[in-house]
Amino acid sequence: MSDLDFAALRGMRATCPEAVAEAAAQRVRRPLLADADGRLLLIAADHPARGALGVRGDGEAMADRYELLRRLRTALRRPGVDGVLGTADVLEDLLLLGELDGKIAIGSMNRGGLQGTVFEMDDRFTGYDAAAVARMRFDGGKMLVRIDPDDPASVRTLEAGARAVDELAARGLIALVEPFLSRRGDGGVVNDLSTAAVARSVAIAAGLGGTSAYTWLKLPVVDDMEAVMAATTMPALLLGGDPSGSPEETYASWGRALATPGVRGLMVGRALLYPPDGDVASAVDAAVKLVRAGVAA
Repeated sequence: MSDLDFAALRGMRATCPEAVAEAAAQRVRRPLLADADGRLLLIAADHPARGALGVRGDGEAMADRYELLRRLRTALRRPGVDGVLGTADVLEDLLLLGELDGKIAIGSMNRGGLQGTVFEMDDRFTGYDAAAVARMRFDGGKMLVRIDPDDPASVRTLEAGARAVDELAARGLIALVEPFLSRRGDGGVVNDLSTAAVARSVAIAAGLGGTSAYTWLKLPVVDDMEAVMAATTMPALLLGGDPSGSPEETYASWGRALATPGVRGLMVGRALLYPPDGDVASAVDAAVKLVRAGVAA
């Protein structure tokens, strides 16, 4: 992608805002599960809108939007990558650059719980709503549902999540729910990644809304994924999170978890877009191989 492309993108945003709706109307769509294996690899790119810019200790890694778009283009063009999750600013950049044809597009719905703030646990819906997802002809909406047992305000997140599940389902759109049991500690919000806590969060998330027909789950990888997936019959995608170990260790854990019945693939962002060696294509190709090698459930 050249600087000229970015100049054209900036120009369209400044002088032709209607180009966004036109690009959305013309986008070539595809079925959610287009391959016979029934599996998905989606790239997550909604971190910046929550102020979560850090990767592997670099607190500003995702601050450069142009570099993020370069990396997203590389990832989306690799064979076996099915689509992307993002907020409106990211998805509309990709639309205008022509990178979403034939791809799944998931709109990120609640980014209000900004990382490092006193209100981080208040996961308000500040991004897409179901009507906007449908208007843009996208394929679903994703919501973060963090539950702090000591915070009475968590029930507002649950209520908003249930409403979003219903509104997406009414339009035949996927509701991708990402649940955690979380607590605020001295270092900020910490998600409980014990098997029991993740399984409990699954049970809670699966019950949101008046129908679960269109609900998918986005879940962290834990040691006992069999116990986690035993808590639901719903399809699930595994999340990558902020990578800390070596890529080899990360891929090995993903590979084990992908073999769990009910797991349908990966939704990963930072671990693939910002690998330690900077080789986005190789990182994505490794993830594609893992997803396609897994056992369809």
